[in-house]
Amino acid sequence: MPGWIEVGERVFVRRYAFLDQAVGLIVGEREALLVDTRSTMVQAQELLRDIAQVTRLPVSHVVNTHGHADHAFGNAAFRPAAIWAHARCPAFLRRTAPDQWEWLRETHPTLADELAWEHGTGEPGWTPSLPDHLVAESALIDLGGRAVELRYLGRGHTDHDLVVIAPDAGVVFVGDLLENGAPPQFDDGFPLDWPGTLLALLAIVERAPLAGGEWTVVPGHGDPAGVGFVRDQAALLDLIASLGRAINTGQMLMEDAIELLPFADEHPDLAQGAFERTLEQLRGELTLD
Repeated sequence: MPGWIEVGERVFVRRYAFLDQAVGLIVGEREALLVDTRSTMVQAQELLRDIAQVTRLPVSHVVNTHGHADHAFGNAAFRPAAIWAHARCPAFLRRTAPDQWEWLRETHPTLADELAWEHGTGEPGWTPSLPDHLVAESALIDLGGRAVELRYLGRGHTDHDLVVIAPDAGVVFVGDLLENGAPPQFDDGFPLDWPGTLLALLAIVERAPLAGGEWTVVPGHGDPAGVGFVRDQAALLDLIASLGRAINTGQMLMEDAIELLPFADEHPDLAQGAFERTLEQLRGELTLD
């Protein structure tokens, strides 16, 4: 993986091989803001060293785009920074962290030793360092000569996805509302809401940045992209929601709907999971804690 890429003036992205994750760094005149903290304290310490290649300014603000392990489990390494997230993120982390820890340990055995070192046996009471600056709809962070906007646009990949906007640079970090190179992940998703949330994102990125040109959209995983990628993913998610409604009313069989998804051949389980989650939402079985 290459090092830091400057996708806007003093706005950087670094890709990591583990889960092909994209981490963001926004540098102001006085301090810096980090977007997501990786999966473990060891990975977070590596990230700290990598940040030092770009700036010596303090990372005073950290944003968790959502509460999945690869975006929040490294939080403690960045204290005493303020850790920002949507208001529902802390409860999600408290409820799901032990299961997420176990999933990491089982599916990525190379992490087992460092996870055990960090968290002992992963007992049910364990949670990462929780966000302490909570956002209901929006917030503005002044980094000195540069304002960064945090926005909640609606449910999608989770019920608490937060986007990070550097409007002066025309860059937006969207977490796992978008993944480039992999299908959408629906395990904690809200398929009926997700298309509308991306339409709200489109309303942001379809306006030109101050310097002219197209916005850069940084997904949680994979390459940065442009406005066209957002449109394509919004159309895909709208297709999934529409087909899910057809399955629910008996107008279509699930196996026929699965064949219409472009990622079904390579990821049939994900395609089926997308529709199962859609049906759960249609039946009113998905609730907010």
